[in-house]
Amino acid sequence: MQDAITSVINSSDVQGKYLDSNALDKLKAYFATGELRVRAASTISANAASIVKEAVAKSLLYSDVTRPGGNMYTTRRYAACIRDLDYYLRYATYAMLAGDPSILDERVLNGLKETYNSLGVPIGSTVQAIQAMKEVTAGLVGADAGKEMGVYFDYICSGLS
Repeated sequence: MQDAITSVINSSDVQGKYLDSNALDKLKAYFATGELRVRAASTISANAASIVKEAVAKSLLYSDVTRPGGNMYTTRRYAACIRDLDYYLRYATYAMLAGDPSILDERVLNGLKETYNSLGVPIGSTVQAIQAMKEVTAGLVGADAGKEMGVYFDYICSGLS
């Protein structure tokens, strides 16, 4: 896992140069949003269960996947879906705090699409639920932090599509 700081430093180090104004601007922007990120993470942590619950209600609850014969019909499958959404929320929060999506590749996306396809998990419904979670989260954390979190939710959706 990298963070924004490590990413900027590694980029300059690979080139064998000091941090230029562009690199320093990236660091300034990251540090300037530090308090916003921490407040957002605190709000998300305190409301994680309700975020997931509301996202499921908005996107999946009355869809084909929850009806008899649907992919989330059994209690076990429904619980697995809730678990996965909670997992995505947690790792999107970590990525937002780090200012870098690499943890999403390492801990979430590597092999996930293939696993879902082999298990018959509907990717479209998963993406729809993640987008609903993005909307619910933005409503709780505010526009600026919601926009930042949206980057990482979109990254997960893109990796699944």
